[in-house]
Amino acid sequence: MLWSFVLASILIELTPGPNMTWLAVLGAARGRATALSAVAGVALGLAIAAVVAGLGLTALLLEFPVLFEALRWAGTFYLFYLAWDAWRDSSAEIDNTQATMSVAFRQGLISNVLNAKAYLFYAAMLPQFISGEASLVTEIVLLSAVYVAVATVIHSGIAILSGSMATFLQTSPHAVTIRKGLAILIALAACWFFYATKLSR
Repeated sequence: MLWSFVLASILIELTPGPNMTWLAVLGAARGRATALSAVAGVALGLAIAAVVAGLGLTALLLEFPVLFEALRWAGTFYLFYLAWDAWRDSSAEIDNTQATMSVAFRQGLISNVLNAKAYLFYAAMLPQFISGEASLVTEIVLLSAVYVAVATVIHSGIAILSGSMATFLQTSPHAVTIRKGLAILIALAACWFFYATKLSR
């Protein structure tokens, strides 16, 4: 059962989405170290979402659609903010200072605390892999930790690979155009996120 969950987590995380898009853009624009700081923020945000779901609060969000819609809109607007931030800094030099890395960590954290898709995932997927072989709390904690670990490994790979593009972009005459194009990808990911988290009536 556990290995089935690991496989499901890998498949889900390999599906392009807002986190993958943003981390790829951040790595290409700001460098590997900053992108890895963002990965740490994403991991913490996913862990917080797991705690919320484990406490049964996701059910509360779904019971009162206005609360879920507020979360969904907030997450979407924050992704658009990240797209604007990437567009605004399209001509910036690689900056891996502690301040920049802290900002990336905070952005990764906030974007996933506001990630309605993560809450839906935990609410829909975790119950399917509860085996009953241990206490409910133990199994939820284990599955949540496995998912966050899988996501972090994949996100780290994306950060490292995209970070290798940063040096190339620093010397490319088309760097600004490429970075603006990448910023547009984040905006498109925000549109997809808004559509994908729409609750069926």
